[in-house]
This record gives sequence, structure tokens and C-alpha cells, in this order.
Amino acid sequence: MARSSSPASFQPLTQGMRRMLFTASFLVFTVGIPLFLLTSRTDFFFAWTIQSQLTAAFLGGAYWASFVLEFMAARERYWSHARCAVPAVVAFTALTLIVTLLHIDKFHFNVPSLFTRVGTWVWLAVYASVPIIMGLLTVFQLRVPGSSPPRQYPLPQWMRVILMINATVLILLGIAFLIAPTAVMPLWPWALTALTARAIGAWLVGLGIAAAHEVWENDFLRGRPVMVSSVVFSLLQIIALVRYPNEPDWGHPAMWIYLLFLANFLVVGIGGWRMRRQTQQPAVSAH
Repeated sequence: MARSSSPASFQPLTQGMRRMLFTASFLVFTVGIPLFLLTSRTDFFFAWTIQSQLTAAFLGGAYWASFVLEFMAARERYWSHARCAVPAVVAFTALTLIVTLLHIDKFHFNVPSLFTRVGTWVWLAVYASVPIIMGLLTVFQLRVPGSSPPRQYPLPQWMRVILMINATVLILLGIAFLIAPTAVMPLWPWALTALTARAIGAWLVGLGIAAAHEVWENDFLRGRPVMVSSVVFSLLQIIALVRYPNEPDWGHPAMWIYLLFLANFLVVGIGGWRMRRQTQQPAVSAH
């Protein structure tokens, strides 16, 4: 028992996984720039043309939120505090590769601009390699000896219930978008294409896996990267709606469900951060 509670016995985050998370965070931040800031120029600055500027901003916000998730995870000392990012990233990148291959004719592999063509080939190379590399690094990581630090700040029951509901809805909706995008598109509050619906579906599955993983970890410290990235995701999506208010159908029930989910993410993320700060001092004093 004494050995398992000693910091020296805790399973560290390997340098390989740390470098991969830092690299992935740089990549997603870079991808988010043209999507969130240059929404009208995806024909030149992105791997495929997105006609809807709100959709481009949505995807850009998701990429920047993922940057926060991966960057924070990469800075953690222990595997238990960083692993919340890994299954979501592996699932998202693998699904995005499938989406890319399904709609390969829509991508900018043959456009006149060399800059755009190179960027598109880089896109394909990244999504073909990241799931494999991160999967292998996970295998190596799991072979590192050591235990996980004890859970110090368990999530309250109400938060776990909300997160589990979020995870279930996001994963199911994401899978539906991936399998039958045209049938599910009417459930979204603004117009999508089959490609953008599937791209959003990949993100929804990734977000859902991250939420489910946070429930499984059941600790504010272990789930901190997910909580912070959820807040960033919500804020960026709200900014996107403010920038492009004419695209959504504000009378569609899905619009209000969407807003409810954004508020939900904010409440859980900010609430988790505040509750962790409130419980940390008593817990430290108790030791």
C-alpha cells in the first residue's frame, strides 16, 4: 500500500506520448486558423471547400478546443492525468480519415494552387498516420510500470449524470451523422452537406468519448484537460453563432437543444473547475 501511494511508483507519461500530444496540439491549432479566422477562404486555405461559414467556424472551434485538450494533457506528469485525451483523439482522427476517403473527390488534391494541394496532401498524411502512431504509443505507454495516483477529487453525482447523458447523445448522434448523413441532417440547426455532416459527426463522437472518459476517471485532476477544453469549445461555438447569426434556423427546436448543450458544457466545465478549487484546500489540509 505504501508503495502504491508513493509518487515514485506512479506511472509517468512517456516522452514519446508527450511529444505526440504536443505535436498533435500544434497540428490542430494550425488547422483551426483557416477554419475559425478565414471562414470565407477555405477554397484556398483548407483541404476542402466549406460553403457554410458557420460550419467552418464550428469545425475551427472544435480544433482549437482540441488544442487545449492535447496541450494540457501533454504537460501532465502522470499518464493517469493525461490519458483522457488519447482515446478521443485516436477515435476522431481514425473517423476523419474514413470521412476523407469517402469524400476524396471533394478534396483539393488537383486544384491549381500548389499551396492548397500541398496542404491537402499533408491533411491526408496526418490523418493516416496519427491514429496508428498514437495507438502504438499507447501500447508502449501501458507497458510502463507504475500505478495511478489515488483519486483525490471525485466528481459529484449530478456532474457524472450530466456527463454520461452528454456522452451518450453525442456518440449516438455522431454515429448517425457518419452512417446516414442525409437522413440526419434535418436534425441539425443549420444546413450541412454530406461531407460536413460526417466531419461534424467525427467531432461529436470524439467529444462524447472524452465526456465518457471523464466519467470513468471520476476525478477533477484527471479530467481537467477535458473540462477546460469543453469550456473553450462552448465559448468558441457561441462566438461563431454571434459572427454568423443568419445561418442557423432559430425557430428549429434543434437550435435550442444545441444552445442547451453549449450551456451544459459551460456549466460542467466551469462548475468542475470551481468545485475542484473549493475542495482542494480542505483535502490538502486533511493530509
